[in-house]
Amino acid sequence: MSLRNPTSHPRTNQSISIGTFTFESGEVLSDVELAYERYGPTNAPVILVCHALTGNQLAVGSRDERGWWAGLIGEDCPIDTNRYQVITFNVLGGCHGSTGPASINPDTGKPYRQTFPKVTIRDMVHAQYEALQHLGITHVHAIAGGSLGGMQTYEWGLLYPDFMKKLFILAATPYLSDYGIAFNHIGARAIKSDPHFRNGDYHSNEDLRGFEIARMTGMVTYRSSTLFEKRFDRSYHADTSYEIQSYLDYQGDKIKERFDANSYLYLLEAMNNHDIGRGRNGWPQAANQYKAEVHTFSFEHDLLYPEALIQPFSTACNKGKHHHISTDYGHDGFLVEFDRWGKWVEEQLT
Repeated sequence: MSLRNPTSHPRTNQSISIGTFTFESGEVLSDVELAYERYGPTNAPVILVCHALTGNQLAVGSRDERGWWAGLIGEDCPIDTNRYQVITFNVLGGCHGSTGPASINPDTGKPYRQTFPKVTIRDMVHAQYEALQHLGITHVHAIAGGSLGGMQTYEWGLLYPDFMKKLFILAATPYLSDYGIAFNHIGARAIKSDPHFRNGDYHSNEDLRGFEIARMTGMVTYRSSTLFEKRFDRSYHADTSYEIQSYLDYQGDKIKERFDANSYLYLLEAMNNHDIGRGRNGWPQAANQYKAEVHTFSFEHDLLYPEALIQPFSTACNKGKHHHISTDYGHDGFLVEFDRWGKWVEEQLT
């Protein structure tokens, strides 16, 4: 499925101030903004979409810049913008227009960098809730997200259980496993150990070779060994290196152009601390607290978010349904191959 006409419905891409915000840590910022995209008929039921680690608010996008879920969202797509309006926020702590480490601290006139308050998944959700209230939205039809976006979706159903009818959680577990924390730790250490990092006071992302390594490490977990074998097949790139090496080098360079390293570190830490059972007597007890329909998706070969951790959560929910997708993509399956699983989303939305 494809996004047939991404500008035939009203589209907003701007920021909204939610005023003073108190983090879980107790720290307070006086003027917090969230960047957001809003697409579709403004009188239609709302679907809130939450983005992944290096994503942003451009889930639908435009003709010039297709969004990361373009094709899943759009006219006559599984999330049909003839029937729904879709809102996506750049997360608190992000770097695409929302208040985060790269934002200017009004007290110093300089970027917050590593002085920015610690951010949790619950902070992200509370900030988005406040933003929706400012937009005059008091209820949504559904909330959907994958990976970090899925973590937010888990928390939405517990923090605001009456706010939505349905939850769609893709490629995310009720808590981040030790295996996931391990890979995040390697990425964070690579960034922090870079001599140009300077405790977060670096001059430019372009100086950070450690950021490249962190991204390469992540890329290895996002896709399966089966897909790498099929795509690269030990082929050479310009007789100087293997194609897989060139691919990882490219991804390492690319991340520095579009993402802030401090934000990356903050979001990694938020993912590390993700656990719906925190303060709720463990995840099985938390699973019993969901009032909305909970639709979970796991993807074959997903190293960090396997079916074995997602399906038991779905079973523990009062209104849980689980769907496992056969794919060679692994974790990144939630960003591609909509024909394999998009129909299931479409059917469950109604």
